[in-house]
Amino acid sequence: MTTSSRAKPQIVPRPRVRQTKVLFTSVCRPLGPRYGDSESVGYELLFGQVTRAQGLFSPRATHSHFSLEYIAENLEAPAMVLQYPSRAELIRELKKGYDYVCISFLLAVFHRMKEVVALVRTHSPASQIVLGGYGTVLSDEALKPYADHICREEGVAFMRRLLNEPEIPMPYRHPLIVSRLNIFSKEASQTGMIFAGLGCPNGCDFCCTSHFFKRRHIRLLPTGKDIYNVIERYLAINPDMVFTILDEDFLLNKARAMEFRDCVIRGGRSLSIFAFASIKALSQYKIEEILEMGIDGVWIGYEGARSGYAKQQGRSTRELFKELKEHGVTILASMIVGLPYQNAAIIRNELDGLLALRPDLSQFLIYGPTPGTPFYERIMNEGLLHQELVENKESYYRKCSGFTAMVQHPSLAPREIEEAQERCFKQDYERLGPSLFRVIDTYLAGYHKLRNSSNPLLRKKSRWFAAQVRNAYPIFLAGRLLGSNSEIKRWISGLERRCYHEFGKPNTIERLASLGALALALWTGLKLKLGIFQHPRLARHPYRMPLESPQPGRIWRRLRRRIDVISVELRSERSVWVRVEGLLSASQAHELGAQLRAALERGREHLVLDLTKLTHLCPDAAKKLATNLRRSRQRVRLITPTFAHPRVAVWLALFDLYR
Repeated sequence: MTTSSRAKPQIVPRPRVRQTKVLFTSVCRPLGPRYGDSESVGYELLFGQVTRAQGLFSPRATHSHFSLEYIAENLEAPAMVLQYPSRAELIRELKKGYDYVCISFLLAVFHRMKEVVALVRTHSPASQIVLGGYGTVLSDEALKPYADHICREEGVAFMRRLLNEPEIPMPYRHPLIVSRLNIFSKEASQTGMIFAGLGCPNGCDFCCTSHFFKRRHIRLLPTGKDIYNVIERYLAINPDMVFTILDEDFLLNKARAMEFRDCVIRGGRSLSIFAFASIKALSQYKIEEILEMGIDGVWIGYEGARSGYAKQQGRSTRELFKELKEHGVTILASMIVGLPYQNAAIIRNELDGLLALRPDLSQFLIYGPTPGTPFYERIMNEGLLHQELVENKESYYRKCSGFTAMVQHPSLAPREIEEAQERCFKQDYERLGPSLFRVIDTYLAGYHKLRNSSNPLLRKKSRWFAAQVRNAYPIFLAGRLLGSNSEIKRWISGLERRCYHEFGKPNTIERLASLGALALALWTGLKLKLGIFQHPRLARHPYRMPLESPQPGRIWRRLRRRIDVISVELRSERSVWVRVEGLLSASQAHELGAQLRAALERGREHLVLDLTKLTHLCPDAAKKLATNLRRSRQRVRLITPTFAHPRVAVWLALFDLYR
């Protein structure tokens, strides 16, 4: 009697079971005051609330509902995300049949949320409706008529619980979402959005985002290394990518920030990062530490000279702003109009004080009450909300955009507050000029300050500043001809001469590009005047829905035909997701690895290999898979299986995890 070799596990096809499908959507376009919305309501934060007075000089970037993409990335159920669909586009999607429709909204678009709910109930009546976003600060009484479920917490945990999916630890999988900034209707840069945290412990009395999370800070990326890992993934797509870290006061947690700084220093690359930071947080650091992190832009709450918020404690505002700008760090400063102690003269004086600091960008919002904040509770207890808003709640919701005076003020009428706000935006533009040129001026100062630094990373930063200034040469002509007034035009001419003195005069290509930029600037101004081409197209992103995804290249599609247990899906930013399900034998692993290697060698895509649905992976199969992919491992990231055989883990450890 002979002994047989160990029998190989049999491959049994898994029956296909219909999975719960989830649709995530924003409210529908068109949006804006022309369509019945309040001032600043639209698709853009910069153009709507910061550079709104700067016309054709305003940088433009669509502000997506990032949370929808983030949640969809971290579910197991098939999901579709729609960003700003039209009514017709939403109806077409609803007719495909979804078990849940999740709607993200803000208070100012409550009326738009109701329109989406009506469409869901008409065209997909079996769908359960989930409401999320900061609009859910409203009571159950206000929201229950429109929802089956309301999310008032961190969204991934909520949705996984709703869908009966197991809890997963942080850091969650981080989607790669790129925001494109346009200047004069032409793409100027790509920004990788980094979701580092939710909530803020500072607890300013007006702040919805702080009190929504009960003054808790939820670290979506718990460590500095986690943040740096996400940056590395973006840089693999585009080495020139710049970044925005979305975290209410990123620098407040010094341990995490300094760990991140250590990672950047070890990486040896000069980064460009915009972050939110209070005076209190910034005061913890030396300027060199901030620059070593790669931070060259910060959003600071200036608020008001006598507002007295805890986050303003620390170094003097004047000293801090001066040091940051001298070292090339741009500043977006936000000021509140209509604080109780302010009158017309005080607002003018505080504006003069802010403009004397020469911020690169400025935001001016009216002090307004949002449900869930201490300011709202005080206003309602003291009966200070204007009576017409008390009587018409939906009018109140619509005006929660930061551009309407809603509270009885000790010395100012509502129209006076609104006119003061409008005057602040206008004065900022007329006295300091377009933000585009203020940023160039700050970068030039940073170049001068850092070019002879003993720190090699800061010398690299000075070279980055120099490159940004040189790249901006073509916009000077438009600035000299179309600037806000004669004084600003002279200032732009002087800045232009200083740049030419430092980096040389423009070459022939740059002179021709200047004429092109002028033409584009005039076209941008005409579009604004006529109100044309001001709305984004639908962004439609499938997750775990291969049949709905854009088709990857032919060599990737062959994988589905060769091996039965995988699905292939093309995601955003040239990433291909290959999901393996069930059991993967050694021979299948070898064949899969060879096919993946061939696809990677022939294309420039990045591979995410999702192994979470595997029920069995032997060490020999893991070895064959890893051996085939070893040469391309910089473009491969793994989502590992739940089981953990030590010898399997050794081979999979060759690759970075997808986080």
